[in-house]
Amino acid sequence: MANYFVGDIQGCFDELQLLLAKVEFNPSKDILWAVGDLVARGSGSLPTLRYFKQLDGSARVVLGNHDLHLLAVAAKIKRANPKDQLDALLASSDLNSLIGWLRIQPLFQELPERNIIMSHAGIPPQWDLARLRSEAKKVSDALISPDYIQALISKMYGSDVNSWDPKADPLQQKIYCINALTRMRFLHSDGKLEFDSKLSPSAYKDSTLTPWFKFDGIINQTHTLVFGHWAAIMGEVGMQDMHALDTGCCWGEYLTLWHLESNQKITQNKLKKS
Repeated sequence: MANYFVGDIQGCFDELQLLLAKVEFNPSKDILWAVGDLVARGSGSLPTLRYFKQLDGSARVVLGNHDLHLLAVAAKIKRANPKDQLDALLASSDLNSLIGWLRIQPLFQELPERNIIMSHAGIPPQWDLARLRSEAKKVSDALISPDYIQALISKMYGSDVNSWDPKADPLQQKIYCINALTRMRFLHSDGKLEFDSKLSPSAYKDSTLTPWFKFDGIINQTHTLVFGHWAAIMGEVGMQDMHALDTGCCWGEYLTLWHLESNQKITQNKLKKS
């Protein structure tokens, strides 16, 4: 059995299929891990969701910010970004089934026997594993509840909740969890999330901003962390226990697959439009 971790697909379904063919991915014995943002900017969001849904036990998925936004768009409380290519997905006959499948996906995944944790954007440095499990479960419980749209999805937007407060009300704690695990890139010196800076760290050399993975985190002392979300760093973190897999396929770069057992990264360039 092999474990393959793939970066942000964002609807680049054809590139995903070519990448999986390169490693002869076999769902009968292999596991495909996806760091989230299955949908959005590429033209294949619909087949991407269908593919992962039918993989069933052969896939491990976490939700990204674009996946959560899709829940809001499908519920008609937000409009699709004009740059996203979601028309086919939103008009599909199995949209409700796909949305139901997305709602049961978690914010993080574990491979305990290898001490690996995967999330979309990262893990708050101040959280230990017990806190991560607890807070992520609260969000998952809210997503599967019948009133998930009004109770959570409609309220998760905004950047006001940018720091962890164990005394905050339950909704704010859920929003922080979503913000940290699906939107985090830089942190201020006091650990607060910074949402506006999306370039590589070299663009902010004179600022007080620090990439979240450069903080002395609790979990990364014992675990290997796998994440996506930050295409601008193109997989470069300079740390052996971190694997950043978003390499900007939807922006014209390439899709990256990490083969755990060989510790090798395999890539597939963005296909040119005919």
